[in-house]
Amino acid sequence: MNRIAAILALPLCLLVTDPTAAQNPIVVNIWPGKPADDVGIAGAEKFFELKIKGRPYEVAGKPTKWLTNVTTPTLTVYRPAKGKDTGAAVLIAPGGGYHNLGWDVEGIEIAEWLNSIGVTGIILKYRCPRRPGDVAGVPPIGPLKDAQRAISLVRSKAKEWGIDSKRIGMAGFSAGGHLVGATCTNFQKRAYVPIDGIDEISCRPDFGILCYSGYFQVKDGLSPTVKTPKETPPLFLVHASDDSISEVEHSVTFYLALKRAKIDAELHVYASGGHGFGVRQGSPCAGWTRSCTDWLQDRGLLKSNSKQ
Repeated sequence: MNRIAAILALPLCLLVTDPTAAQNPIVVNIWPGKPADDVGIAGAEKFFELKIKGRPYEVAGKPTKWLTNVTTPTLTVYRPAKGKDTGAAVLIAPGGGYHNLGWDVEGIEIAEWLNSIGVTGIILKYRCPRRPGDVAGVPPIGPLKDAQRAISLVRSKAKEWGIDSKRIGMAGFSAGGHLVGATCTNFQKRAYVPIDGIDEISCRPDFGILCYSGYFQVKDGLSPTVKTPKETPPLFLVHASDDSISEVEHSVTFYLALKRAKIDAELHVYASGGHGFGVRQGSPCAGWTRSCTDWLQDRGLLKSNSKQ
């Protein structure tokens, strides 16, 4: 995963932009004050256009917008049309090597796809970049704390937001895919000291979608940052064989560990498609969203919401 760190640490060109979509989504702070155990980071939160060797980093021929210097984690809630709403919800974890967040290609666009299949998309703005003291090449613990708290918070808002509290999942991309894997397998104990009643609500996602994830494979096999408890929710993994940033072995290693533990998991490996394709059309992996929708339907996660 050192390649991810190298690419995302390259010089950045700042771009002043408003990331909010036309539907004016709800934005909610995850923590009532300072995030748990956060030492902070210098510099204000900012959006930028990623450039590599002076050229814009593009996905499917279009530029991407990124976010960094996050010190106030939030949830940005995109609701589907009322007539399509199934009551299911997905917490979205954009990627970026735990340095930045791919806000459009792995955030807003994912929420739009989820809305199209009747699912509430909730973008998790988790703390980044890495904090002083974090070990290079090793996933930091701060984002996991944000994700655990976020799942509990969404459950606490289920009635208010018209969500089924038993159909709250996660979808993550690249480093965000690792965060999904970590959250889905580390629910038995919180990574922080509980602070209020929200932390008494379960932080176990009901399902997980992991796309071109990293940080799962280490020299001796499966990374200790993920586990395989028998209560692990169903997981859907996607990767391209020619991914040169987050090698396919990361998803394969995790999938095989899940299979050995007899956990419901499905892995889709494409011959080509590279890294960071999100849901943009034009990639050889573009069909993953249809396969994922079928997977969700097969597990009864897209049933109609009787409360609507």
